[in-house]
Amino acid sequence: MSITKESELDGMKKASEAVALTLKAMTQYAAVGMTTKHLDEYGAEVLNSLGAKSAPYLTYGFPGWTCISVNNEFCHGIPSHKTILKEGDLINIDVSAELGGYWSDNGGSFVLGKDINNHQQLIDASKAILQKAINNIKGGVRIADIGYLIETESKKRGYKVIKNLTGHGIGRSLHEEPAEIANYRDRFNNTRFRKNSVVAIETFISTSSSLATTLKDGWTMVGNKGGFMAQHEHTIVITDGKPIILTEMNGILN
Repeated sequence: MSITKESELDGMKKASEAVALTLKAMTQYAAVGMTTKHLDEYGAEVLNSLGAKSAPYLTYGFPGWTCISVNNEFCHGIPSHKTILKEGDLINIDVSAELGGYWSDNGGSFVLGKDINNHQQLIDASKAILQKAINNIKGGVRIADIGYLIETESKKRGYKVIKNLTGHGIGRSLHEEPAEIANYRDRFNNTRFRKNSVVAIETFISTSSSLATTLKDGWTMVGNKGGFMAQHEHTIVITDGKPIILTEMNGILN
């Protein structure tokens, strides 16, 4: 969406605050021995207390309130009573929601407890790359150039990007134009970021794979060549200078 008046910015701030606080609360609440279903239900309680409704459930009928992906699961992981969190797990939580007719989206990957499986370097790369990408986004910048930046920074660190997972426009619905904000230089995409528009910008940084494939459950995605992936995501408003990070209070880049 494009922000045209103060009330729209206020609406986006409230929706973004809800998803950001929920993501932060879930990240802090996650514990060894907990099921991902339990963690998801906790997230649902937080969203509900803030007056927000789960976007994946509303939009797609997703079988959970949030997406929780563990270890080799890249994204869209279904919360389950069977998945029990363990020390050193690589966990990704993606929280998107609707509040007052506005939609916002954010996510983050983290290690549960001690980094016994050596995932932190991947996570730190994803964080640093998202921060650099956001710092370079403003009105008039080509979307493909930000994709090139993300891909180049990933390669410098010895990682790949997932080419069929992208950021996107957001605001009055979960997915809007621009439909794809890729993590690589899409030479066919001549679209530029527009001042006052709202987008969800996210990294998909991988150890081994360059594509994500869907499992038989119809939701969960894993790498075409295995490995692990870290994702970090903010909803931002584009300006002539530094973007407004609407979901900044989730603390994912700290």
